[in-house]
Amino acid sequence: MNRKKSVLGRGLESILKNPNTDITSKSEKNNIVGNISTINISEISNNPFQPRKEFDQEKLEELAHSIETLGIIQPITVRKLGNDKYQLISGERRFRASKMAGKSQIPAFIRIANDQQMLEMALVENIQRSNLNPIEIALSYHRLMTECKLTQEQCSERVGKKRSTVANFLRLLKLPEEIQSALKEEKISMGHARALINVKDKQSQISLCNDTIANAHSVRILEQMVRTFAETGYKQTSKTQKNNNKIQTTLPFYSQQAIHTLGRNLDKEIEVKRNNKGKGKIVIPFTSDEDFKNLMEKLNKS
Repeated sequence: MNRKKSVLGRGLESILKNPNTDITSKSEKNNIVGNISTINISEISNNPFQPRKEFDQEKLEELAHSIETLGIIQPITVRKLGNDKYQLISGERRFRASKMAGKSQIPAFIRIANDQQMLEMALVENIQRSNLNPIEIALSYHRLMTECKLTQEQCSERVGKKRSTVANFLRLLKLPEEIQSALKEEKISMGHARALINVKDKQSQISLCNDTIANAHSVRILEQMVRTFAETGYKQTSKTQKNNNKIQTTLPFYSQQAIHTLGRNLDKEIEVKRNNKGKGKIVIPFTSDEDFKNLMEKLNKS
C-alpha cells in the first residue's frame, strides 16, 4: 500500500512540529518556509508592530460577509513562535474579519523573521495599501527609517518608490498639525501641501491653507499665492464662524491679493463680505478719531 504523501513539505512539517522553533533569533534568514498551511485562528496572536491602529468597522463587516460567502482569497502571513503558536505579520484585516465571520481556521504563509524584520514587513505592507492618506504614508516611511535604521535610499528600495517620492512624503511631516489634519481629511491635496511647504512662516502657511479651503483654490492658484506672499507673509482673508467653525467668505484670488495688499498698507485687519454674485462690502475698522484721520490720509495717498 502506498503511504499517503504529506500535504506539507518536509521543511515546513519539521518546523511546525518543533516546539523550539522560535523565530526571534538574530538569524538573517527570511524565507517562506513551504507552501500555504491552514492554521487555527486561536493559535495566532496579533502583530505588536502593526503600524495601522484604526480599522473601519463597516468595511470589516463587509469583508467578513465576503469571507462567509467566498472564503479567504489571499492568505495571511505569520511567523512561528513555538509549537502551535504563531504571530501575525500581515493581513490583519483578513484576520479580524475571519474571526468576525466565525471562522476557526485560516490559510497562512509561515515566514522566518526576527522582530526588526517583522516590523519592516508590516510597515512596507502598510505603505503599499491604496487607501492610506499622505500623512499615514509619511509616518510609515519615517518609522521604517528610524526604527529599522534605513536610509532614504534603502527605504525607497524596500517599497519600490523613487527616493524623491519618499523625500516628498517625509517633508509633509514638517507642516503644522492643522495642515496635516486638512490633508488627512482630504480638504486639501498632496499638491496643495507641497506648495505650502515652501512658505517659511507657520502662521502664513495656516492662513493660506484656510483660504485655499474656503475658496476652493486650485494647486496652481495656491502656488501663485505662495510666490506672491512667501517673503512678506500672509494674513487670512476668509472668516470663520465661531459656532460651527465653517468658513463663510468666498473670494477669487485677484480679490484676495488686492485686499491683502491694502490691509498691509493700512496696517488694518480688513473684513470682506461678498455674495455669490460678487456683490459685497469692505469694512475697515478704526479705534479713535485720530486713528480715523490717519486712515483717511493713507487712503487719500493711495
